Amino acid sequence: MVIEHAEITIFPGRAAEFEEAFERGHKAIAQSPGYLWARLVRQIENPDTYLLLIGWESLEAHTVVFRESDLFQQWRAAVGPFFASPPTVTHYDGELTPAEGA
Repeated sequence: MVIEHAEITIFPGRAAEFEEAFERGHKAIAQSPGYLWARLVRQIENPDTYLLLIGWESLEAHTVVFRESDLFQQWRAAVGPFFASPPTVTHYDGELTPAEGA
């Protein structure tokens, strides 16, 4: 499994609208082959910044299958208007053993 880590900064004062749009956009992501799960969390110190974590079966499931599909266009159409700057996206190996007690 690969975990997509996206830091998203939106225009100030649009959090409620963005979160509604995310729900619509998430429906597109969830249809993509290789999608596993997603979690959106809001930063406390800067409430216009979000962390989006998405589990994918492989890097290619995100970077090729999803990104080159119409589903990606649907996702961006839903949430893109809220982006104050392009999201910073990185990928992590999700196969690591959890810490003891986790």
